[in-house]
Amino acid sequence: MPDVFADLVGQDEAVVELRRAAAAAAAVLRAGATALVAAGPVSGDALAADDAATGALDPSAGMTHAWIFTGPPGSGRSVAARAFAAALQCVHGTGCGECPGCRTTMGGTHADVRLVVPEGLSIGVGEMRALVLRAASTPSGGRWQVVVIEDADRLTEAAGNALLKAIEEPPPRTVFLLCAPSTHPDDISVTIRSRCRVVPLRQPPATAVAEVLVRRDGIAPDVAQWAAAAAQGHVGRARRLARDPEARKRREAVLAVPRRLTGVGAAFDAASALIEAAEAEAEASVTESDTTERASLETALGAGGTGRGASGAIRGAAGQLKELEKRQKSRATRAQRDALDRALVDLAGFYRDALTMALRAPVAPVHTDTAALAGAGAQKWDAEGSLRRLEAVLACRAAIEANVKPRIAVEAMMLALWKG
Repeated sequence: MPDVFADLVGQDEAVVELRRAAAAAAAVLRAGATALVAAGPVSGDALAADDAATGALDPSAGMTHAWIFTGPPGSGRSVAARAFAAALQCVHGTGCGECPGCRTTMGGTHADVRLVVPEGLSIGVGEMRALVLRAASTPSGGRWQVVVIEDADRLTEAAGNALLKAIEEPPPRTVFLLCAPSTHPDDISVTIRSRCRVVPLRQPPATAVAEVLVRRDGIAPDVAQWAAAAAQGHVGRARRLARDPEARKRREAVLAVPRRLTGVGAAFDAASALIEAAEAEAEASVTESDTTERASLETALGAGGTGRGASGAIRGAAGQLKELEKRQKSRATRAQRDALDRALVDLAGFYRDALTMALRAPVAPVHTDTAALAGAGAQKWDAEGSLRRLEAVLACRAAIEANVKPRIAVEAMMLALWKG
């Protein structure tokens, strides 16, 4: 197994910084262990010495208790956070990828690593308070309690305040790793940002993404190169395009939109088709997990039981089932928006190609298989028209992010694309 940073694509500077921090964290633990040995039998004073040693994280030495990983979608924010968590739990302090600490962390089973992946549109205060409370406990493995929060930009204001209090007064052996698109106040609060070290990640080059697809996933080099370019540096999307025929079909349908926009009616038809495709993709991705969750909960609450009180128990569980349905609905909404956003990114890539061709810019197209269509569009629309269409797609993404109804945002976009 390669070391834990092997899949962090095109982020050499970040890897160097994280390796240095993991080594500094390991040195802090060694200093704490030395203090305990020197103190003799375990006593209150010895434990205080250990807490002082492990709590004195010196940012100038490369390690601190709170981090924010920023970067565009697909840059590897969550990959970097998980790899760093594994390096902190590594018995060698390097992220070797071979020791139990590395393996269990990367596998998601380490007892001292808490991973928060929001299933819905936000992370609530109740979930955050429970997480902070558990994170304050002593590490069972003797190293660190690590809290990884993916999509920290989805924290509600109350959840952010609960997290802020923990970051301001951190337990001696707890490290917080947050992932967000940027440090803008819309993504992460200024007060949380001021107490964290920021690790900026960049969009990895297509060549680096293709190399990972070939090495890790066994994908043919030519397919890997095409998928990496079409995904615009997004590692997960590139893997999906390379391995999933359905994903390729959905992409082809999206890239056929520009030639379908022949009038107002066609624009609304294209909007409906795009929304319905996103809904179908989202439903397919969550149906199995929703069914399994409901069946498990009903079984736990006594469904199917024949003993005394079984029927009464399931009747009294209506509130829990309703809460589950609420969470599943929120997860489905997010899945739909994620699917729609992937389609909009592909569409933006098409108009970006038209713009670069209209400007005769010496850059490779994103979508090599629709380069001829983009070239025809560039001749028809010229640079200004191509730019307006690209801006319309980006405006649609921003509107959906701001909670505008997806159908309304997409219909407005399609009309703007038709009008030019």
